[in-house]
Amino acid sequence: MVYVSLDGEAGPLALGLPELLRLCLVAPWWQDAPGRTAGELRAVVDEYREDVPDLDRRRDRAARALGLDPAGLPSGATALARLAELSRGPVAAACRVLGYGDEPLAPLFGTAHARP
Repeated sequence: MVYVSLDGEAGPLALGLPELLRLCLVAPWWQDAPGRTAGELRAVVDEYREDVPDLDRRRDRAARALGLDPAGLPSGATALARLAELSRGPVAAACRVLGYGDEPLAPLFGTAHARP
């Protein structure tokens, strides 16, 4: 599964729908992760949880509806580490997305990636 943003970034999110579902269930804030320090990301997570205080209950209910065991879901940190791994490894090289002029779009977790 490949994500393409309107900001000219692209990269693999998951190897298949089950992995994508797990990412979205445990780290729905994944789009805000690239370029952030651990402390900055913790603030994003805290804000998200403040906006959705029953996130864990919703996640577990959605997981069960999808036939997934909530206890078997990875942690948010594990899911984001996997996302970063996919964005930098051979899968990313195989999933290059070209933009205008056949130039590759910027990677989601590139070394030069920075959030304003």
